[in-house]
Amino acid sequence: MLGALPLISAGGVMGILGIDPGTLKMGYGVLDDGPNPHADDYGVIALPSKMPLEQRLYQLHTHILNIIALFQPTAVAVEEPFVGKGERRFPNASMAIGQAQAVVFIGAASQGIPIYKYAPAQVKSAVADYGAATKEQMREIVAATLGLNEIPDSDAADALSVGLCHLINMQADSALDRIITPGQER
Repeated sequence: MLGALPLISAGGVMGILGIDPGTLKMGYGVLDDGPNPHADDYGVIALPSKMPLEQRLYQLHTHILNIIALFQPTAVAVEEPFVGKGERRFPNASMAIGQAQAVVFIGAASQGIPIYKYAPAQVKSAVADYGAATKEQMREIVAATLGLNEIPDSDAADALSVGLCHLINMQADSALDRIITPGQER
């Protein structure tokens, strides 16, 4: 976590920007946690593979800053790359995800917004109560949880899932803060 800003905005609603990083396709989801969490916006920033990497990173950075300026989230939740046995054969993909994460980190940090990172299994466990849920299951759960009219694209659903994971974790932390330990009763 970077920064020390409050998690609740002036209106009492926590705005979360969830990110599924990638240099070709970056999913994003903006969530509000009112009485019922809902998505203010979500989608995929898709860039052409023929575009030079440095231009894609610049475009992603610009998009992230625009999303932050438009929605003014109080926190940014980013999915960490999954590095399993098979992924070790693809170091360039892991590097690209790391570069995309760096773009998001710089964008959020430049605006003083705290950053939270979640592993894919942690996201699945928080949102689906099952750490090995499939992508399709996650897409359906996200759509149902947020009351979406259609099932979002995989990258957008991943971003929304990361945002939901953060909201769930913050609600759990808040509930734990309210636990009264012996001797502190009123």
